[in-house]
Amino acid sequence: MDVAFILDKYFKDTSNVSIDVFDAQSLNSVYRDVVNAMTSHFEIEVSVLQALSYCLYEMMDNVHIHSGKPLGTAITHYDDDCKTLRILIADDGMGIRASLAENEKYQNISEAEALKLCLEDSITDGKGMGFGLYTTSRLVNNIGKEFILHSGNHKLIIKDGRTSVIENGFWQGTLIYMEIGTGEEIDPNQIVDHRTDIAEEYNESFVETGELESLW
Repeated sequence: MDVAFILDKYFKDTSNVSIDVFDAQSLNSVYRDVVNAMTSHFEIEVSVLQALSYCLYEMMDNVHIHSGKPLGTAITHYDDDCKTLRILIADDGMGIRASLAENEKYQNISEAEALKLCLEDSITDGKGMGFGLYTTSRLVNNIGKEFILHSGNHKLIIKDGRTSVIENGFWQGTLIYMEIGTGEEIDPNQIVDHRTDIAEEYNESFVETGELESLW
């Protein structure tokens, strides 16, 4: 994977960028390290961390489940001045269209159609629930500044409330990039349609019991 290209494209002129490579065995530990690093930035609203931690795990787990390749890369950067968190998850696997085509319902869709479909609820290649990118898109629609989903020759972009799919370069596999505003309090469980309590899951996993009362 061309990490230098990714840094130049999405994190140009940025210092203090965190880069983590993970596989199925290290996914959980890397995930916890990334979330703990985010949690150390006290300026980030707790409700944002609660929602983002769920979406982050889903994106990283997608690499293990759907890409067909063993390794994924997670890159993060927090801009305190702009109150913006930038996250990129990438792999060099089969890509979204090929993955969805493993489900006979989606064997004949185009690459551009695949990028749109995978953000919808319950769209899956049969190996998962089709909920991770759906919840991520809901988070982006709530507090996102920019979202890019690049796979193959097509790139889906969500910015300023508009979604577009363009033919733009080639990425072998799947690349997800998003910029999230971190200063606005949100309802994290709304991101997952209240199907699970992700606020409680985050608190149990990443907050010391004695600190819980200070969160509100």
